[in-house]
Amino acid sequence: MTKHGQLADFLQARRGLLRPEDIGLRTYGERRRVPGLRREELAMLAGISAPYYARLEQGQSRNASREVLDAIATALRLDESERAHLHELARAPKRGRAAPRPRPRPEHLPPAIGALLAALEGTPAIVVGRRSDVLAWNTQGHALFAGHLDRDGPDEPGRRPNMARSVFLDAHTRDLYVDWPAKARAVVGNLRLTAGRYPDDPLLAALVGELTMHSPEFATMWADHRILACDVADYAMHHPTVGPLTVTQQTLQSPQGDGPALVVATAAPGSPSATALKLLAHAGGPGEAARPPRGAEPRPA
Repeated sequence: MTKHGQLADFLQARRGLLRPEDIGLRTYGERRRVPGLRREELAMLAGISAPYYARLEQGQSRNASREVLDAIATALRLDESERAHLHELARAPKRGRAAPRPRPRPEHLPPAIGALLAALEGTPAIVVGRRSDVLAWNTQGHALFAGHLDRDGPDEPGRRPNMARSVFLDAHTRDLYVDWPAKARAVVGNLRLTAGRYPDDPLLAALVGELTMHSPEFATMWADHRILACDVADYAMHHPTVGPLTVTQQTLQSPQGDGPALVVATAAPGSPSATALKLLAHAGGPGEAARPPRGAEPRPA
């Protein structure tokens, strides 16, 4: 789907989430065929003409100014992440003849991030690509998030675990999170942001299609077009090896936002959760902690 197709769907979905009473609009008991605000009501709130808003929502206008988009974002009560996503979807494509789209190459672990991952041994950490494929993990990262999977899975592109797929389709991962819906919404929100940045990525589209077909929960969450830039979040977990714990997951992304992300899990110092994380150092078996992830090995002189 193109960005402008996504823009139309995003505007329609978010308009449908606003009720007349949310904005102090009296309806006098009238029945509405569909929930949410009408286009003309949203246009009035944004201070733009109803025909222009209709063209924008139908994907027929591609030159909306930043001021107009900000007015629509305010009317829709979007937060900062959702506002940025709206601007991304409305960005006009570059002019000129479109070049053939090559099939995306498999993502790889940059040596610098691999070295950083090795330096974090002792703290659970994983490296994920833009489609949430696991490119690498350290001993504790593997033990915390996917101890039931092959430790060497990320080393081969065709066998890499996918965290979004695991959250929705893997019973072990689902059971890890006490509040699974919160984790699921974070995964969907981040995938929405990625789809806005890479609307022509066939592998991402295939992942979304697979999850939509096999998970009713994903299909429902995907349809409401909620955006969630989840850089830091606390999650209560129930780990099959070390028991209950609460971790803070931090996602560290490059400033450009186009490279792999490093996800690190920490716990409050001295807490039972911190003790549980330390126990994960022994979950991978003898010698595992000393083995660096592929891509972090020192190069021969």
